[in-house]
Amino acid sequence: MIEFRMPALGADMEAGTLVEWLVHPGDRITSGAIIAVVETQKGAIEVEAFHNGTIAEIVVPVGEKVPVGAVLARIDDGVAAASPPAPIAVAETPVAMAEPPAVAAAPVAATAPAPAPRVAGARIKATPVARRRATQLGLDLSHLVGTGVDGAVSLADVEAAHPKAAPPAHKGFDAGAMRTAIAAAMTRSKREIPHYYLSETIDVSAALAWLERFNAAQPPAQRLLPAALLLKATALALREAPNLNGTYEDDVFTPGPGVHIGWAVALRGGGLIAPAIRDVDRKSLPEAMDAMRDIVKRARAGGLRSSEFMSATISITSLGERGAESVMGVIYPPQVAIVGFGRIAPRPAVVEGRVEARSLVTATLAADHRVSDGHTGALFLAALRDILSQPEAL
Repeated sequence: MIEFRMPALGADMEAGTLVEWLVHPGDRITSGAIIAVVETQKGAIEVEAFHNGTIAEIVVPVGEKVPVGAVLARIDDGVAAASPPAPIAVAETPVAMAEPPAVAAAPVAATAPAPAPRVAGARIKATPVARRRATQLGLDLSHLVGTGVDGAVSLADVEAAHPKAAPPAHKGFDAGAMRTAIAAAMTRSKREIPHYYLSETIDVSAALAWLERFNAAQPPAQRLLPAALLLKATALALREAPNLNGTYEDDVFTPGPGVHIGWAVALRGGGLIAPAIRDVDRKSLPEAMDAMRDIVKRARAGGLRSSEFMSATISITSLGERGAESVMGVIYPPQVAIVGFGRIAPRPAVVEGRVEARSLVTATLAADHRVSDGHTGALFLAALRDILSQPEAL
């Protein structure tokens, strides 16, 4: 029997509210299936299972707020059922050994066939807030036609199906609570992690020229943003400094199982989250761009999964074209580094003894001195600079 517990969806989370169960006792589930929706300061998050089995018991009811680590449900993984019986105790009565199967089979034959178990992953597409509102109104989502992305049922679809309903009391995450949680996590980070900082000004003129040529041959929906170059270049540069990619817990550094970059997303209502884009170093530039667009869209719509909060091995904060020239990040524990990119802008630079206007970006690194040092950080920034100077290799 496995205990399914409230996950820690980031260092700034202490508790969460169970807002929806997507499974019932008796349901078969597979690893990766979404089985619940939990609300934290970051909004509604879809929580995945990490084991195969059958839901044996729902422990926490909908609407209850519980701390990280609390048991939410129990999953029967079949391990106990597979244990062999004690042979000596029953060997003296061989007739009795033959009786249990016959007795067990009789009730099954006498009852009506049970319905096919519901597979948790095969469910109606709907946004978390739409699911909650439908539950409040007693509406069956299977009777609604979704007008959202990929046909998902949206809050507007639910409200349209119940026009006399009062507006939902909950309108998203609590920005004030998120700010409090962020402050607590960053205070802990600065208190416990010995940060060191490095910066490098990188000429990205060649990268932007290559990007312009690439985009000219693409339809608008498939064009790349400069952020995709920064994301992929960071992932490749980490090969020169693997000690920056991983986590530090219980006085032990654990290298990341892949390059899973937490991309900082500013929410429109205020606040910041950094869900992971997995295996960035193995993605093509178009794939990295698609993954970035998807993560940003779902972060702002409240459709992120728990694994996207738990799997990041390093983070990037990028201020974009309207940001400042540079940003010094604070490490998000248990990660050991964060990379920052300021605004790409034309600035004077010396090229072959001449002063020219070039497109420059300031890249910064904040890293954990318990795991690496300035030499490691410098190698990373040098690799990042060299990669961005040869964009065709991305």
